[in-house]
Amino acid sequence: MNIVTDYPAWFFIFCVILGVAYSAILYYKDKKHEFSPTLVKVMASLRFISIFLISFLLLSPLIKSVTHNSEKPIIIVAQDNSQSIIINKDSSFYKKEYKESLVKLMNELSSKYEVRNFNFDDKVTEGFKFDYKGKQTDISGLFDDMITRYSNRNVGAIILATDGIYNKGINPLYSTQKIKSPVYTIALGDTTIHKDLLIQKANYNRIVYLGSSFPIEIIVNGNKAKGLSSKLKVTKDGKELFNKNINFTNEQYTETVNVMLEAKESGLQHYRVSITPINDEITLSNNTKDIFIEVLDSRQKILILSNTPHPDISAIKQTLESNRNYEIEDYLLSDFNKPISNYNLVILHQLPAINNNAFSRIIADIQKNSIPTLFILGSQSNYNQLNSINTGVNITVKNQNSNEVVPSLANEFSFFTLSEETKKVLNNFPPLLCAYGDYKMSASSEIMMYQKIGGVATKLPLILFNQNQTSKYAVITGEGLWRWKLSNYAQKNNHEAFDEIFTKLIQYLSVKIDKSLFRVNNNHVFTDNQAVEFDAEVYNDSYELINDADVNIEITNENAKKFPFVFSKTSKSYHLNAGVFPPCDYKYEAKVKLKNKTLTTKGSFIVTAIDEEYVNTLANHQLLYNLAKKHGGEMVYPNQLNTLIDKLKNRDDIKTVSYTQKRYNNILNLYWIFFLILALLTAEWFIRKRNGSY
Repeated sequence: MNIVTDYPAWFFIFCVILGVAYSAILYYKDKKHEFSPTLVKVMASLRFISIFLISFLLLSPLIKSVTHNSEKPIIIVAQDNSQSIIINKDSSFYKKEYKESLVKLMNELSSKYEVRNFNFDDKVTEGFKFDYKGKQTDISGLFDDMITRYSNRNVGAIILATDGIYNKGINPLYSTQKIKSPVYTIALGDTTIHKDLLIQKANYNRIVYLGSSFPIEIIVNGNKAKGLSSKLKVTKDGKELFNKNINFTNEQYTETVNVMLEAKESGLQHYRVSITPINDEITLSNNTKDIFIEVLDSRQKILILSNTPHPDISAIKQTLESNRNYEIEDYLLSDFNKPISNYNLVILHQLPAINNNAFSRIIADIQKNSIPTLFILGSQSNYNQLNSINTGVNITVKNQNSNEVVPSLANEFSFFTLSEETKKVLNNFPPLLCAYGDYKMSASSEIMMYQKIGGVATKLPLILFNQNQTSKYAVITGEGLWRWKLSNYAQKNNHEAFDEIFTKLIQYLSVKIDKSLFRVNNNHVFTDNQAVEFDAEVYNDSYELINDADVNIEITNENAKKFPFVFSKTSKSYHLNAGVFPPCDYKYEAKVKLKNKTLTTKGSFIVTAIDEEYVNTLANHQLLYNLAKKHGGEMVYPNQLNTLIDKLKNRDDIKTVSYTQKRYNNILNLYWIFFLILALLTAEWFIRKRNGSY
């Protein structure tokens, strides 16, 4: 530790000279004073030190400290906690002997290394449980999590204990490019093929239309069932709709069965596909598969109108066309000559536009028919004409300039919710081009995303909604949405975040206006590892959102067992996370008391079981071997755990790392310096005062 300044070291002499000169002038210029020689020396010394310190501080001195830290190698032990580990005959071994061996290994490693242990299935948690209840396995997600947690740390090795079966995420071989440490794998599970019949997959359209026929493609597998037969059935509400005998002609038999069914009832329909079990199957959990199909009365027609061709239109159109609930048509405004009343929703890209007078007729027809409308603004937009429409925002453009803005999700937005994964991806979306000017929102507007300009969050809207008694409007104040779609693919190799944003936006607009004062919104289908969530809205007689009263809900399962909950209040509405429910059909009744009346709404939802861990029960040790080889490690079996210690100790690249860190602290930040100077000056003043001088 030493003291440094931005000035040359010889400036220190001036501080000494200044202190000496000040003291000498004050105490030695007049030889005839009332103080004794001893007091003069004491007070001169106090004044010298005070002036010296003050002048020295003017040089902005810094305390330079150098610290040396050592970090032991970190050994990460990740244990697969999914159900597939204990499906085989060795389930008791993995719950007892293997557990004891792994804990012993960790204790021995702890004497030399810093050991961190994790469980993983569809998510990563710290510590071991060994209960093997995970519904899915995401090995690539584990590596992503480790990269985030231990970036720039001294990771000596990763020990991965799993059966190599993954049913979520991507192939782990492609997700470990950033892993620099060696990977050792412990090959769990069983590579023996056991007798088992299973419904490997059921492919179907999740949305069909009333009165139409729809296909279900069922893939049936039979392992070690040669010469045996079984019956494949499709049932609904206990009624058999289809059956077929399956004859297994070889030891690993696969057959694809196509079934055509008719949609006779609207709403969410529950079908069960099953295959009759045979003797001595390793598990019966994969003999059935539940599928849910939403039957709609009709498709919604969406019109996309634009002033000129633009890549935004293609990006949105591709997203909407993937939803069979929508029928999409797109036109340039100059080519459009159909009745607006044919459509359920209209998307206007950069309309109204500058020097395009045909739009007046279109907007008049839209308002006359109360058609929900999405406005996407851009450089061609006519903002003066737009401001005459009650979209919920009034924009005064300055100098025809534009800003590059990135999205910032509004915490208070309550019309619908986005998944946590989408929120993460959204934070890295590239900027849109928005008009530079003044934005004024109406009181009825609800902002979904704000504009963030140059890293600074603003209160300017990027996406907003507005609703009157007859119509709904949404406005996206910028162009360049196609960049979001490409960015989503670059980040996650899919378009799920982009699709979720626009699918939910369009769903909200396309739903007919509900004029009830109490509404509860929820998904119809949840999985048994997914939290059941609800959103609720309460309106007063003036049709304004309020959340003064408590909203209660009672959920009832098939056995008439009731689960009461109270909604949490958000800024304007309500939200409830009821947690995870077991597979079952559920009904709910929600109530809120307003003044002297009680408002009630009812609904239902279904929780389905995730059976992906039972579809593939054959351990993939080849994947584990390739993973270890790629990263300079080795694959071992559970009975070879004791050899891992020697393998790690014999590596020269797993060693303690020393770090040198320099720190500079401004002496002005040390409070005791101030109090020291104050004490010196106070002591001097007190001595002078005590001896009768001023």
